[in-house]
Amino acid sequence: MSLKIRLARAGAKKRPFYRIVVADARMPRDGRFVEKIGTFDPLKAKDDATRLVLDQDKAKDWLSKGAQPTDRVLRLLDGLGIAKRETRNNPQKRCRRRRRRSAPPLPPRQQKGRRSPAA
Repeated sequence: MSLKIRLARAGAKKRPFYRIVVADARMPRDGRFVEKIGTFDPLKAKDDATRLVLDQDKAKDWLSKGAQPTDRVLRLLDGLGIAKRETRNNPQKRCRRRRRRSAPPLPPRQQKGRRSPAA
């Protein structure tokens, strides 16, 4: 059984709230899980202590048992110093954005139902 440490979404529409869970990789995102090990609230300020609540002992225990964290959870664990995330290097990615060309001005709009006076 392949285990993942991942985020399970909760909360209302446009108000995300995530539970950090250990789940079988075959289960759906918000489906059955083995254990809940924490919560993550992205709407709170980054320096708020309750933004990320995690039982670090359980997280270390599951990592030692072979559970694989997803990319986002690995970022969160790296921030706490539990796991190390490799920096990504994509040489194909463009460094600068393309400069947008300014669009040509639109022709003036004619009002509907109004005709120019007949000569």
